[in-house]
Amino acid sequence: MSMVINYGNKASITSLIVNGQKVVSAADGAFTSVKVGSVTYSSLHLKGKPVLTRSTAGIRISGICYGDGGVTINENWIFQKQKDGIKWGIERSFSKGVKVEEAAMPVINFDDINTWEGAYQGYGGIAWFYLFNEKLCTYGVHTRSSSFWNSKSGNGLNIVVDAPGKEVAMKYTRTNEDKLAYTVTVADREMLPRSDSGTNRRRFIRKSTDVWAPFNIVSGKSTQSLTFSYFDYHEKYGRGKLVGVNGDQVNAVLGTIARIGVIDSLHFGGNSWATPYGPICLHEQYIGQLGLGINDPNYLNGYESCLDYYRDHAIKSDGRVYPRWAYTNEDAMPNQWNKEGFYEAQWGILMDSNPDFVTNVAELYDMTGDQKWVKTHQLSCEKALDWILKRDSNGNGLVEMMTDVTGQKRSSDWIDIIWASYENAFVNAKLYHALVKWATVERLLHNSVKAGQYEAFATKLKASFNKPTTRGGFWDEEKNCYVHWRDKDNTIHGRNMVTPVNFMAIAYGICEDHTRQKFILDNIEVQMQREKLFFWPLAMTSYTPAEGKEYQYPFPEYENGDLFLSWGALGVKAYAGYDPAIAVKYVKNVLAQYGKDGLAYQRYGRLKQDGRGDDILSGNSLSIVGLYQAIYGVNPLYNRFYLDPHITPELAGTELKYNFRGQHLTINLDSDNYSVSNKNFKVISSKSFGFNATINQLSYFNGSNPHVALQITTDKPLIIKLNNWGQKKKEWEQSIMRPSATSLIYLISQLSPNTLHVISVNGHLLQKVSSNSKGELVVRYKPIHIKEKISVDAE
Repeated sequence: MSMVINYGNKASITSLIVNGQKVVSAADGAFTSVKVGSVTYSSLHLKGKPVLTRSTAGIRISGICYGDGGVTINENWIFQKQKDGIKWGIERSFSKGVKVEEAAMPVINFDDINTWEGAYQGYGGIAWFYLFNEKLCTYGVHTRSSSFWNSKSGNGLNIVVDAPGKEVAMKYTRTNEDKLAYTVTVADREMLPRSDSGTNRRRFIRKSTDVWAPFNIVSGKSTQSLTFSYFDYHEKYGRGKLVGVNGDQVNAVLGTIARIGVIDSLHFGGNSWATPYGPICLHEQYIGQLGLGINDPNYLNGYESCLDYYRDHAIKSDGRVYPRWAYTNEDAMPNQWNKEGFYEAQWGILMDSNPDFVTNVAELYDMTGDQKWVKTHQLSCEKALDWILKRDSNGNGLVEMMTDVTGQKRSSDWIDIIWASYENAFVNAKLYHALVKWATVERLLHNSVKAGQYEAFATKLKASFNKPTTRGGFWDEEKNCYVHWRDKDNTIHGRNMVTPVNFMAIAYGICEDHTRQKFILDNIEVQMQREKLFFWPLAMTSYTPAEGKEYQYPFPEYENGDLFLSWGALGVKAYAGYDPAIAVKYVKNVLAQYGKDGLAYQRYGRLKQDGRGDDILSGNSLSIVGLYQAIYGVNPLYNRFYLDPHITPELAGTELKYNFRGQHLTINLDSDNYSVSNKNFKVISSKSFGFNATINQLSYFNGSNPHVALQITTDKPLIIKLNNWGQKKKEWEQSIMRPSATSLIYLISQLSPNTLHVISVNGHLLQKVSSNSKGELVVRYKPIHIKEKISVDAE
């Protein structure tokens, strides 16, 4: 990395070269400025000539002075070479306090809007310049770091701002000259958006650059620094060797589409920040799940802060969770919003926001393992669940909506202009999932009473859900699918194979009847092939005319039969356990569509399969998240990394790179031979298993069991291959370099309690030892050979 700095009658960076690529090459490449009223003062027009001094640490440019009689700005710039880049320190002082329209500290004008494809934010979101589709598009966010990248060149530029005691904001603008202007603002208080009047929440604007409202700067001195460093995009964000699918497209979808619902540091959702009214749907259970595919610690950390903000501002005192947030109040019920921008939607009381908030907290906890954090959400999640559980007035385990009959024309779930009422299968399926997930968290937080209550309700809900519609359940024996809802008068509605309802029933474990699963999945696939659709529609046939808003007809139209990709992870999971080849087919279809149009749409029309809508949804990436979770079997859990693959022969040979709590894992997927490794340990198995490792300890979990089966302590790199983990016999092969230089300590669990076991190495008796009352035993052993076979047999 190299910079050229101009100082004379102006002070600016006129050249910035990153890994041989010139990204800044103009007289106004990078400079500082302040706008007071309608006048802009900047370091491009100085009152006098600055002075440069050199030292072993770097260079210092003093006396950068600009302004007028009303206010004078004095700056000193300090540039220091560092191991990984260049640090630019700025000391700034104002002659007096002043209200400013804008303050750039600094602004960097990259040569072209296409110099970088995007910039990852410190909280895991993205400024994606593909969406800057006209001049003077501007996007503002609150963050202290920005990582610019270009997948074609592989170059990346990370810029980190250090401003102790100050708030930092950034904005990105496509200029009239088609450059990319990147502006850093440092202030005493958090920057407030200028638009819209009365709400001041809009982060993305068109035909203007003034995304931030005016603010006050006090007199006196302030100090900040920017650290510039290079990174290799492919090394930092590469996903390994993806066989059978287009790996570049997988990386692109998860690196762009999956992140665009992150509007700002405390606002994570599914709709893009470029959407005109900027909505966030809190009634989406997959925002945390997106983090599994994005696989960026910044996203997980950022979403923790976001959920903290939602906990504190989006939940009413009685436990009701507001379902939406937006730049404006245009989508809200009259007077049904709070000052932070959360509101009830005009279409109805969308009740899935309550279970979805809980699901997102629980799934994020699985990915981070941060028990201290999830503890801070215990009371709020209980409150959110308890609010909706009270909606079961008849005690049948199915909660009821705010409306009793379809004729009231009010919605109750994500499909928000279909009039689902009373007992809604869509909401109840989501509630079941939340109850199961949260009951596990309650046990980990030592509240077995609450856990038992939620488990009992989930059991009752599941039983009622699976009953035929003639007996109060949702299973339609004539249509061979689960219906969408029943009215209070027992009228059945949504008999048209609503795919999210039926996919949730299978993927969430509500429907365990293989005959029913086959009916659902086969019937959907037959119709998919008949219509030659590239993706699953919201419903396979039409709702009746009374069941939805008038402009949903004739079928197919919008929520009555169009293709919404946001339900892709559920569809992939439902098929992965039944016929993974079908799941893979639709993953590849979505990737092919990405190759055509970038998936930059809200949905796809059914008849022409054309992109429609100005809401660009991050959920368009969820089929690819499903590829990771359900097909590759990547499942970070609170105490382990769980691998449960359902790969097809065409995917065999895949080698994934995956970040897991500060460790870089390598996951190898061959037919009936899977492995997970870090730099010290590797586990190989032909079946699903869990993996966890510390510096000198490897833990193996058998199948989906959440308890450690085998724990090995050693200070040397170790490979184990599991051959058998049965009730009577347990056997594995191990490889360790320099065996004579180490000792191994094995803690073997899940044995028959108080039972004598024979420990053998390469078929030779090592020792006999009895398990304790917990079914555990400890063996210490100094290996003789690099490769050995260990067996544990119960006598």
